[in-house]
Amino acid sequence: MPIRVRLAGVSALLTFVILCAFAVGIGSLTVHRIRQDFNREVNEKAERLRTQLNIEVVFGQDGSEHLVITPEPRYFTAGEHAAIRIFGIDRSVLTEVPTHAPWFGGPNLTPQTLHNYRVLSGAAPVRVNGVPRGHVYVQYARNVSETESTVRRVELFLLLGVLGGTALALLAGLALARRAMNPIAQLTSSAAEIARTRDPSREIPQPSAEDEVAVLARTLQGMLRELDSARSETEATLARQRQFVADASHELRTPLTSVLANLELLAETLDGDQGDAASSALRSSRRMRRLVADLLLLARNDAAKPTVRERCDLAQIVVEAAGELGALADGHEIVIDARPAAVRGVRDELHRVSINLLENAIRYTPPGTEIRVGTSTEPTGQVKLVVEDDGPGIPPELAENLFERFVRGAGDRGGSFGLGLAIVQSIATSHGGSVTLEPPLQGTGARFVVRLPAASDLDDDGEHHRPPLETLVN
Repeated sequence: MPIRVRLAGVSALLTFVILCAFAVGIGSLTVHRIRQDFNREVNEKAERLRTQLNIEVVFGQDGSEHLVITPEPRYFTAGEHAAIRIFGIDRSVLTEVPTHAPWFGGPNLTPQTLHNYRVLSGAAPVRVNGVPRGHVYVQYARNVSETESTVRRVELFLLLGVLGGTALALLAGLALARRAMNPIAQLTSSAAEIARTRDPSREIPQPSAEDEVAVLARTLQGMLRELDSARSETEATLARQRQFVADASHELRTPLTSVLANLELLAETLDGDQGDAASSALRSSRRMRRLVADLLLLARNDAAKPTVRERCDLAQIVVEAAGELGALADGHEIVIDARPAAVRGVRDELHRVSINLLENAIRYTPPGTEIRVGTSTEPTGQVKLVVEDDGPGIPPELAENLFERFVRGAGDRGGSFGLGLAIVQSIATSHGGSVTLEPPLQGTGARFVVRLPAASDLDDDGEHHRPPLETLVN
């Protein structure tokens, strides 16, 4: 999860906790106050009802008694969800308003809540000819629905306030975190661009504020400056080493040629042990000449020196290379499937690629096995050279470093220098292609595939001046 999201989330969580605590505290006080005010209002109304009601006993002409209540109780319930009942001494109902109110039981001097009503009861005096004579019980009940509805609205508003405040805190946190992380994003983008271009000389954007990000930017800039300096020193050292190898290899070719000529003469003229010694020295000198040639080729490719390239058929080069190694095949059967494959490159270097792959297959496979080599042109516009054998294959621990220099397999029987595959990769790369080790199509063995860009039938101006590929390879 991005840091800005985490920061905004933590900010929103803290805000949520604070607002919850605030809502619980304020909500509890508010609800308690609302209910307290309602109870006080009910108490005051019940007390006023008992003191303001005038209850008298009136005797009729026939001697009967009538209870006269003034003012009428319904005036005390007007506009309110309230009910009034008046009980006699025997707890019988003398009058009630309204008549459909719930039954709350007899008069109870203790306040209680029944059927969603707050119920209070108290004694009121009864007068006979203006003189107090006994008392009755007045029961006043007030519906608490409106109060509880108010409580629920308050709780809802507090909940919405908590959620709204948390959402606003989250949005504000995201905005602030995005703004705060913007310099980090710029540093990341610059670092990614430097990694893509591999150019440590590029500048890191420096924030205007003097904060931790600015310190980080200056530190990265200093690190890149030191890396650029170290890379320049390393490249200069490698350039000097490559130049030394190229110069040494070039200078060694002339004396080696003279040594080889003299050793060939001695090997032809001397007999016995002296002739054998001369022949052995001649073989070693030839290996040294090949090593010098390999080092010179690698040094030239490392230096990326421009070479003259020409249009050539890779199929013809493969056939010529197989013909050269026919006498040294050591009982191997070389099967060639060479189809037209026109490329633009250095013919001698492509010949070296074919020779090295074939020699590698001969060196590391048992005598009598089959070696298959083929060329073809793929629809993707690439030329493919495939060399496959039926040998034991490449050990997994060797496959990762197979194309590095001076890497040799345990089954080498020809005393190679471990430069063959490194030269193949260097030449393929310098021609804009690649070489890969792929799983064999059948059985065991090793399968090397070289892919190179196919030569175009068009000249640089886009017109057909060159002969088509079929004419070239036929």
